[in-house]
Amino acid sequence: MTAIELPVPPGLAADDAPAGRTSAWPVDGMTCANCAGRVEKALLKVPGVLEAQVNLATESVAVTTLGPPPAFAALAAVVEHAGYTLRPAAPEGTLAPALPPARGLSEGWRVVVAALLSAPLALPMLGMPFGHHWMPSPLWQLLLAAPVQFWLGARFYRAGWQAARALSGNMDLLVALGTSAAFGLSVVTWWRWSAPGMPPLYFEASAVIITLVLLGKWLEARAKRQTTEALRALGALRPATARVLRGGREVTLPLADVRVGDAVRVRPGERLPVDGTVLEGDSHVDESLITGESLPVARGVGDRVIGGAVNAEGLLLVRTTAVGAESALSRIVRMVESAQANKAPIQRLVDQVSAVFVPVVLAVALCTLLGWGLATGDWTRAVLDAVAVLVIACPCALGLATPTAIMVGTGAAARRGILIKDATALELAHSVRVVAFDKTGTLTEGRPQLQQSLSRDGDSAGLLAAVAAVQAGSEHPLARAVQSAAATAAPPAAQPAATEVRAVAGRGVAAQWQGRALRLGSTRFMDELGASPTTWPEGLARAAQAQAQGSTVSWLADTSAAPQLLGLLVFGDSVKPGAAQAVQRLKALGVRCVLVSGDNPGSAAAVAAAVGIDDVRAEVLPEHKAQIVAELQQGGQRVAMVGDGINDAPALAAADVGIAMGSGTDVAMQAASITLMRGDVGLVADALDISRRTHAKIRQNLFWAFVFNAVGIPLAAAGMLSPVIAGAAMAMSSFCVVSNALLLRRWKGASG
Repeated sequence: MTAIELPVPPGLAADDAPAGRTSAWPVDGMTCANCAGRVEKALLKVPGVLEAQVNLATESVAVTTLGPPPAFAALAAVVEHAGYTLRPAAPEGTLAPALPPARGLSEGWRVVVAALLSAPLALPMLGMPFGHHWMPSPLWQLLLAAPVQFWLGARFYRAGWQAARALSGNMDLLVALGTSAAFGLSVVTWWRWSAPGMPPLYFEASAVIITLVLLGKWLEARAKRQTTEALRALGALRPATARVLRGGREVTLPLADVRVGDAVRVRPGERLPVDGTVLEGDSHVDESLITGESLPVARGVGDRVIGGAVNAEGLLLVRTTAVGAESALSRIVRMVESAQANKAPIQRLVDQVSAVFVPVVLAVALCTLLGWGLATGDWTRAVLDAVAVLVIACPCALGLATPTAIMVGTGAAARRGILIKDATALELAHSVRVVAFDKTGTLTEGRPQLQQSLSRDGDSAGLLAAVAAVQAGSEHPLARAVQSAAATAAPPAAQPAATEVRAVAGRGVAAQWQGRALRLGSTRFMDELGASPTTWPEGLARAAQAQAQGSTVSWLADTSAAPQLLGLLVFGDSVKPGAAQAVQRLKALGVRCVLVSGDNPGSAAAVAAAVGIDDVRAEVLPEHKAQIVAELQQGGQRVAMVGDGINDAPALAAADVGIAMGSGTDVAMQAASITLMRGDVGLVADALDISRRTHAKIRQNLFWAFVFNAVGIPLAAAGMLSPVIAGAAMAMSSFCVVSNALLLRRWKGASG
């Protein structure tokens, strides 16, 4: 992770932001919200630190100070004293925070090994109700359970010890206490057993609990690592090198060596490495990944260009105006990182409850031990009753309540084409009350289509044939729209091909066809040719109307003799089928819909009216989309953002739930926590529906988990529950939790 100065989070006024600079470092060893709290409290004790904010998703901490950050050694020392490790920042230029490297066996293999060792202990339990006793001998039970308990489960002991040292509690401490109680009771019982037959042992309970919790931790680790992929994908847009003119010759330099004022040459097909101003050349530049503009835009001398955009057909010489952290792409990266850092994980409930639950269980167990021991003098019975309290309180059901519901819910969603990469989003989406939609590529197809061809002499078919001939072979989006419209209007007829076809950078196309010099392009191109649209009032009025509605206009002129206009073509984007129904479904769920677009007000309003959205925000820049999301979040409303482009990435990250269209860019899908694989807007309502159902299951599971403890712990403390019955009750609670979660598999969704 690069120690960089982060921007004020979207929606936070400068006056409300902490005064100072913010730097970020990776932290190793954190497992839950309590860990994050201890790191934050430790850092706040360092003089000069105004704020410390841990991002569990990236396992990092952002520290805001009055001036330059304190020495790294001072910060690392207080973090180490709290039981964690602060790692140095990565070299400048690393865009994505790096998670700690895996040590030893990967988490996935740990789960597999634990499952293989636990299976011989757990499977024989299935035969017990039918009178079959297939359980291995006590020695084999010990040999199978010990590696799971003390090798694969060592992480729970380490994290639990850190929580105990801080006089706190977390899920790791519960796992360590419960499984150790079951394992220790088994060893003691076996050691003291003298009667014939198999002693009552609980090795299978400790091993299976460790295995299931490891599975949940593995799923959590995968979700954490996926949060950094968005930043890596954004960083990949920036070229590693640039062709810079130095001393009258072109040299290839690393991007870090490019300076403001350098002249950079960009060839056709290359990405612009820097923000700058065009010194020489004309071209079309595809800025859709940065600005959301669906069509390539003309760029000539004096025009500004954005790093990361793709240069189409012309050779450009660009004067650098911004590099590195000051470029538009880097600002978007920082905004995504900042928005992710400010997103609070919702899966804190179990850890928060556990912080109170652990001391209560320990106190009850201690009181049980002392009470029965002092009252009866039978310390053996007292120990067994105290262990029964710990066994019945073992957090198997508590630990399974959330991950099992999430696993089943995400699986059911995946079958409907809803890819949920962030378990937190699955839980958060249930309370979404506002959905903000991007326009192009989200509610619309994202592909320009020929809406109208208007010929000056009334021969629209002839006009379309001429334009199709001029555009034959071109890969420009408008050219493809013309070819598609011409093929649909009539079967292709044999006609002479256009000759001397050449692109006029930033203006249009020139060609010879059927003895005429044809020119196709923009209004500016026509004015330069002397074929001003003002000479055709009807066409000029239609063009003005189309542009007011957000459509694109191209003119065709004949310059063989006196330049004259032949006609115009109107291009636009169509609304996706089912978009209006999708908005109506969301409204039926009690969700307010908002359209947030970078397009002009006319185009945005037309699409909003077509799909039934009343709240429209038009001409919104990428960085301002995140601010609008923050405004919508005021008052505590949960907001989901639906988009498909890189320009939507900051808003997708700033929203409580980011939803990307599968037909959009990879970066949008990486930045969002939910991806609609079919690009069907109707899946937005399905995503909210499965989230609500999953959240209901989580609440039900937690209820049943606590009911078993609320009933079982008093019975165990009263000496009315043996460890054997306690183990059975614990297994029953887990069975109820898993069975309840599996009911989500019946969910089918409503969008076809």
